[in-house]
Amino acid sequence: MKRRDHTMKISARNQIRGKIIEVSKGATTAHVRIEIGGGAIITASITNEAVDELKLREGVEAYAVVKASDVMVAVD
Repeated sequence: MKRRDHTMKISARNQIRGKIIEVSKGATTAHVRIEIGGGAIITASITNEAVDELKLREGVEAYAVVKASDVMVAVD
């Protein structure tokens, strides 16, 4: 499959731009930490294959895209 240079559009509305501060690969899954400003960090668990395909590494700008069917709230 040949890749084209273009901007991908996505339907998810929760797109948070940030900078990758860490990529930690495990046996099959990687944790990607994205700093989104104000010291807040979002961590995503994705496959090692996805990390390689997207060429993710520290310092790269990326988007955390959040898609959830439910949001729960809890209090003590």
